[in-house]
Amino acid sequence: MYRIENKRKLNETVTEMDIFAPLVAAKARAGQFVILRVDGDGERIPLTIAGWDRAKGLVKIVFQTVGSTTLRLSKKEAGEEIADFVGPLGRESETAGLKKVCVVGGGVAAAIALPLARTLFDEGADVTAIVGFRSKAQVILEEEFSRSAARLYLTTDDGSYAEKGNVTTPLKRLLDGGARFDAVFASGPLVMMKGVVETVRPFGIPVTVSMNPIMIDGTGMCGGCRLTLISDGKRQMKFACVDGPDFDGYAVDFDEAIVRNKMYTNFERAAYERACRLFQVNK
Repeated sequence: MYRIENKRKLNETVTEMDIFAPLVAAKARAGQFVILRVDGDGERIPLTIAGWDRAKGLVKIVFQTVGSTTLRLSKKEAGEEIADFVGPLGRESETAGLKKVCVVGGGVAAAIALPLARTLFDEGADVTAIVGFRSKAQVILEEEFSRSAARLYLTTDDGSYAEKGNVTTPLKRLLDGGARFDAVFASGPLVMMKGVVETVRPFGIPVTVSMNPIMIDGTGMCGGCRLTLISDGKRQMKFACVDGPDFDGYAVDFDEAIVRNKMYTNFERAAYERACRLFQVNK
């Protein structure tokens, strides 16, 4: 069992937790993830490692309550335990040799972008962070980003806070103004990451995207997280859990990935509603 040491609500639907998992903390790197179960009968879900404290043996996770499992997890309090916490899984983000980098995050995936920005910043890179949300109410981790980047651009779709627009708005302005980066990293909704790739494409800057497809076991055996890369006209299947989750943004077949990610939307919604009714009955 893995103890929840700290819990913090970042906004109405997003929660941050520190989990005591010293073996995971000892090996965790930016870009990697864990697979957890809330209880012995629960489903496995992947969550990005949003931070770590090796000395205290803590691993930070940030999640949005969107399904039955994240709802159950959100009801847990500090001092309680969860059944399984396996990791670190996946390949760490490649940061060696990068001197000037732009890290882009959207929504709850800001939790993916933050440890990467912090790692690059600590390695001495000049980091520009661009983080976008739907509205002011959804903004998370602003202070943490301000300490992990030389420049922070924050956007909201509705203009209720900071700059109005999405993440490509300041990104395009910077690139059109002559800013150049060794690499751009993007994490967030698939449509957002596709937009980042297309914004950067004319400038020929490498773009790495963090893919979060349907995932079950995290070891490449189930095949649920498969995605297609297209290079030189050739299609190649990869598995996000073992080959990623970072991939060359120019090669990812985003249209296919978007369709696949919608496959279980109705099922997840129904499971979430059942869990909501269960918690209401048990109040």
